[in-house]
Amino acid sequence: MSPWLPFEWIAALRFMREGRTQTTLIVTGVALGVGVIVFMSALLTGLRANIFQRTLSALPQIVVLPADRVARPLRGDAAGTGAVLLQAQAQRLRSLDQWQSVRERIARMPGLLAVTPVVNGPGFAVRGEATRAVAVIGIEPESYEKIIPLSQKIVAGRLRLGSAEILIGTELARVLGAGIGDKLRLSSASGVVEVLSITGIFDLGSKPANERNVYIALHTAQGLLDLVGGVSSLDIDVSDPFAAEVVAQAIQADTGLNAESWIKTNAQFFTALAAQTLANTLIRFFVALTAALGISSVLVVSVVQKSREIGILRAMGASREQVQRIFLIQGGVMGLGGSVLGCLLGWLFLVAWRGMARNPDGTLLFSIDIEPSLFALAAAGATVIGTLAAVVPSRRAARLDPVEAIRG
Repeated sequence: MSPWLPFEWIAALRFMREGRTQTTLIVTGVALGVGVIVFMSALLTGLRANIFQRTLSALPQIVVLPADRVARPLRGDAAGTGAVLLQAQAQRLRSLDQWQSVRERIARMPGLLAVTPVVNGPGFAVRGEATRAVAVIGIEPESYEKIIPLSQKIVAGRLRLGSAEILIGTELARVLGAGIGDKLRLSSASGVVEVLSITGIFDLGSKPANERNVYIALHTAQGLLDLVGGVSSLDIDVSDPFAAEVVAQAIQADTGLNAESWIKTNAQFFTALAAQTLANTLIRFFVALTAALGISSVLVVSVVQKSREIGILRAMGASREQVQRIFLIQGGVMGLGGSVLGCLLGWLFLVAWRGMARNPDGTLLFSIDIEPSLFALAAAGATVIGTLAAVVPSRRAARLDPVEAIRG
């Protein structure tokens, strides 16, 4: 033992060496706990990021829509009975009033990354004898790309939208038997028909979206859907996706328009994310609690087994604080040793998972980033938990009466 080590460290390490079986078991238990925490944390974080990316990569985070029309009286209250018959106005496709100024006003609000005008409505895609109902989406490619990276989702052709050009999904292309350069007729409910050439085929990662969504130029959609000069919505991207609902409420309060966030329109998905986060937290808590109880129980037993040695140390002049530090050091060392081995174990688990969890084509099932900060936090947490777990046993050891302890 090094003569340069403080007395407390010499005594703590000697006690651990003499009870090496218990020490080994506790260090192994802590290592397994830390390994599980590292593996599960990285796995759930990667899964969450993958689901989040798949969901939001094809959706705007906030959509600003025209305010709802107020229902109008169908028959007045002539008899003074206090009752009227109301008829809700038909919610036909409407444009945002003065949408250019609204766009500029919203763009100045904090936390926003991009705002783009969109015209969308129902239509029919026809090629030969095949007809499919579609969702027509008119966009400005340059500004829309800042919100939905369409160029990254093109699997054939390219992102180009002239006045007579269209982008369709992989499923719709299959159903219609269409490819790049082919023409199809796009018609609206009002009977307007446009003949468009397919310049790109996209994959949004969703079969329904790939079969239903079609993208055309904004001015083409305005004419097709009888909304000349207008837009049906403003799509918005924000810097913090989880603050989208707060930003949407601020936009609604400022403009008087309807603003719907992805959190509101995908409430079940958001609830699932929250549940996943809670599950991850509970796993960490119970694993940490188990490790803490293990360290504490071993040290309590050690205090009982080493009571005679503790009494001798106290009789030789060791203070209560020194005795307490002996057991705090043991808890910290076991926590640190277990955390280092646990981080290595967690890393091996992650490497093995990345090697096994693959799609049939050999690509990763989903990406898992092995962050050094995760290992650092796990190691620091286990060391602190080990030290805290030793508080009660150390105080018990410090309160031992030297004479009673030596007598046994």
